Amino acid sequence: MPEAVLEKRVDKLEQAMMELVYQARRTEMSIEKLSEEMKEFKEEMRAFREGSERDRKTLHEEITLFKEEAERDRKALHEEMQAFKEEMRAFREESERDRKTLHEEITLFKEEAERDRKALHEEMQAFKEEMSEFKRQQQEENKRKNKEWSNLAKKMGTLYEDLIAPALRPALSKYFNCDVSMEGQRMFRKLNGECYEVDAIAACKDKVFMIEVRSTPRQSDIKEIKEKAERFFEFFPEFKNKKLIIIFGSITFPENVIKYASRSGVYVIGWREWEYMDILNFEDVRL
Repeated sequence: MPEAVLEKRVDKLEQAMMELVYQARRTEMSIEKLSEEMKEFKEEMRAFREGSERDRKTLHEEITLFKEEAERDRKALHEEMQAFKEEMRAFREESERDRKTLHEEITLFKEEAERDRKALHEEMQAFKEEMSEFKRQQQEENKRKNKEWSNLAKKMGTLYEDLIAPALRPALSKYFNCDVSMEGQRMFRKLNGECYEVDAIAACKDKVFMIEVRSTPRQSDIKEIKEKAERFFEFFPEFKNKKLIIIFGSITFPENVIKYASRSGVYVIGWREWEYMDILNFEDVRL
């Protein structure tokens, strides 16, 4: 029995010895591999040091050349700067002379320009006064001609044709935004034996204008025209879909007639201060 135990122990010991030998061999191989790698690393480092030394020498030579070239450039730049400073000094001196000369020329120019401005101002004042007088005379002449023309039209019975008709379309466009599509003078209709005549009619998209003209306007004319307008659509049914607007035309209007027309919803068209034909009560009409 003791021999068996001893034999078992010897077997375990042999097995342990074999494992120890195996581990020792692996360690030896690892050391050999590490030794080879260290040799290779040392060779690489030696080659690296040699290359670095060559690069350092080359860089040192390049830096030396750069310093020498930079020194030459610095000296050349210094000489150029000196020359530039001399040029600038001469330029400043010349500029100062030119500035003084220019200042004197500008001063002379300003004095001359001021004299010219004063002379031109005086001429313009005289011209304005002359033109103002001419304009006043022209306005007076236009007013005189307008009065003569109006009197002549009044005598010949052509107030509408000569005075109102030329101003009607611009007035309707200005005050009523009306693009006239139809205009007629002395519009006559006869219905069931009854005669009906309007001095003029003008129409646009949504409005129709009944224009009555009198050479000497009176308040009674307005009443008559209003009564006449009440039957307008009876004789001119083609305009029933439009709004009827009454315009009373003449050469001039007394103030009381204008006010009465405004209260009655009737627009008046005549000379405005004998300068142009215009609607005289557009803002005052009560519809």
